[in-house]
Amino acid sequence: MEQPERARRLSELYDEVLGGGRVPGAPRPLVAASWERSLAAAVDPELDQPPVVVDEEILAALRDNHPLEAVLPVLRQTLTTIADEASHIMIITDAQGTILWREGASDVKRQADRIALSEGAVWSEDKIGTNGMGTALAVGEPVQIHSAEHLVRRIHEWTCAAAPVHDPDTGKLLGAVDVSGPLRTVHPAMVALVTAAAQLAEGQLKVRMAAADEMLRARNMRHLMALGDAPGALLTPTGRVLAVQPLEWLPDRLVVPDGADRIDLGDGREGLVERLDEGYLLRMPGTPVRRSRPSLRLKLLGSGQPIAVVGGREIALTLRRAEVLALLLLHPSGLTAEQLMLQLYGDEGNPTTVRAEMHRLRNLLGGGVLDTKPYRIIADVSGDVTDVQTAIRQGDLCTALDLYAGPLLARSDAPALRAEREELDATLRRAALDARSADALWTFAQTSTGAEDLEIFESLKAFLPPDDPRHAAVAARLNRLVD
Repeated sequence: MEQPERARRLSELYDEVLGGGRVPGAPRPLVAASWERSLAAAVDPELDQPPVVVDEEILAALRDNHPLEAVLPVLRQTLTTIADEASHIMIITDAQGTILWREGASDVKRQADRIALSEGAVWSEDKIGTNGMGTALAVGEPVQIHSAEHLVRRIHEWTCAAAPVHDPDTGKLLGAVDVSGPLRTVHPAMVALVTAAAQLAEGQLKVRMAAADEMLRARNMRHLMALGDAPGALLTPTGRVLAVQPLEWLPDRLVVPDGADRIDLGDGREGLVERLDEGYLLRMPGTPVRRSRPSLRLKLLGSGQPIAVVGGREIALTLRRAEVLALLLLHPSGLTAEQLMLQLYGDEGNPTTVRAEMHRLRNLLGGGVLDTKPYRIIADVSGDVTDVQTAIRQGDLCTALDLYAGPLLARSDAPALRAEREELDATLRRAALDARSADALWTFAQTSTGAEDLEIFESLKAFLPPDDPRHAAVAARLNRLVD
């Protein structure tokens, strides 16, 4: 059936059903159920526009804290070009149906504005009735709503396809991905497209979750290792099991009620849980008191001499030894000699060289600091580079900038450390620029990384108050950088 004819038949069906008349056939079960839910929520089919539109300040806060912000680039790449070509717009909502982002052709966005299909408007079923986004959120699966299948008459000139996006960690609904357009532009492939985009977004979130898991393990593995040979496990804040030592069996996830210090392991056993800064440490009743371990502090940032502090004793490190310790700090689960070789030398290395260096390093640092099979740090370890990473992850830019003394092992050419150094510098630089704060930019500009950065100084000039005494220094540096 041609789309205009289909729209006409749907409109007739809409008028008859909502008018209480008898008609042959009926709306699709999906649509009929949605109409029933919408009418039960007292949605008026003659509603002029969504009754709820959040203000710009609330919208900004919703965007900043929403997990889908991290996957916007992949959604744009997947949907926006196609939406433009098909005279559609791409929409992303949160789990409550609030439109967080909308992109697409300007003329289509202007048409969408007339029905409040715009950022900040709430398009849940209980606010605006049957529609692609709200119905996808309500049923938890991809849907396409066409023409008079919308409950509100004013939206009958539109068609939309949407798919929900779920959190790969908890399975909770995060929001919906939608492609909407005027009735004449409907395309049957849109459902498949938004479904693929939602799956791609979930895949990207899963990759990010895996990276976050590795970082959490890196920061908290010492708590598990402190149990010695006693059984235990490291859990994420949502109860997923990240690391185990030796327990006969554990499910992939455990329920940890707020404030609980004992939990059911699902097989009649009971475990003790200890709240960490991130996640939980699980141990069994009767676990012996933790053994005391030496402390190791690594100073690896900046152009100065790398330093290891073992139990208060400072040890100057050669570049190669600092590189080995940096890699073990960033990989708390440990690395084999072959893995260390690749990260230090690339394909040109020799595992025998690494083993010899590790032997010398263990003698230098003393007992209880390094272990073998795999090589790993077993001391109570901390480092300036991981402190900066933690502050960035927690959104504490001021602390991150205060702790950042310069690039990670600036003289190192080890492939893995070069990548880590560049990522840390780029992340901190981007955070300083995005903060749009004169103080944050000034602090970063005082580092060796920011001192030669033209964009940093141009931004700093723009954000300094007119009477700020730092203007002269900034102007002088800009003149030098431009020349």
